[in-house]
Amino acid sequence: MTACPTPTRRSVLAGLAGVAGAAGLAAAPARAQTWPERPISLVVPFAPGGSTDILARIVSDHLRQSLGQPVVIENRTGASGNVGAAFVARAAPDGHTILFNTMSVHTMNHALFASMPFDGVKDFAPIGLLAYVTNTVVVHPSVPATTIPELIAYAKANPGKVTYASAGYGSTNHLSAALFEKMAGVEMLHVPYRGGAPAVVDTVAGQTQVFFTAGTQSLEHVKVGKLRLLAVTEARRSALLPDVPTVAETLPGYEMSVWYGAYGPAGMSSSVVSQLNAELGRILFLPDVRKRMEDLAVEVARSTPDELGAMTVADADKWGRTIRELGIKLQ
Repeated sequence: MTACPTPTRRSVLAGLAGVAGAAGLAAAPARAQTWPERPISLVVPFAPGGSTDILARIVSDHLRQSLGQPVVIENRTGASGNVGAAFVARAAPDGHTILFNTMSVHTMNHALFASMPFDGVKDFAPIGLLAYVTNTVVVHPSVPATTIPELIAYAKANPGKVTYASAGYGSTNHLSAALFEKMAGVEMLHVPYRGGAPAVVDTVAGQTQVFFTAGTQSLEHVKVGKLRLLAVTEARRSALLPDVPTVAETLPGYEMSVWYGAYGPAGMSSSVVSQLNAELGRILFLPDVRKRMEDLAVEVARSTPDELGAMTVADADKWGRTIRELGIKLQ
């Protein structure tokens, strides 16, 4: 893989949007004569209904039309995404099995699990960046905080008593909060759940007080006043929530950017990777696709395969180091 600078979120979203938009006006790229020869399996390593699954289903409809073959969604769940990703890593690298995945599987799980069934970097062929999900910090309205500084002050005044929910040990919810605790110098009580849905339900009910989570889970409750939005966790403010501050505006250097990428098994031909990259980029910036994802607080994006590869390596190094420093380990 050719080395290249890791793209920033803003450069990927803004710089390539015009390219993708122009591509959307052109006809779909010509296909290789021998690909695809049969239906394509689009593997999502999480349960149906989540934002990764929704994105895959929207894209698959367009892929089926342009490639002339069925595109079948396979939800292969388990082990924080490892089951589905391992299936793709073992598949034939012929372009008929591709993976829509969150960054955590490729950049965090290697530091969380004592053993892994694959190498999140070496065992996959990067195809292209898909999207960023807006990650939020929300609190139950009973919490006397409307800003991050006020949340820090409240947590310091109540050490070990402020509860935060997560989708489980090692989830991005957990890591977001653990990093916040370390950088803010506070101690909160972690309450892990078996998934994001029960975590948000209990936060809305006031059983837990704080939740670092995707806007796909939080913003509908914010709109009706059941949760209070304090900040986003990315390095820069979200274009979808421009008036909402970042955590980094209070804690410089804090960042949790959650992105989705498309991968195939290592060894895929560069021509098939290039065709998939171009077609995915065209589809993602179609107005209807972009609008449907923005309604879920997801910003579609695009990159070259090498740029996604560089992002994967950089985040695997960053989060591997951070997770070890935080002392988080799964059994």
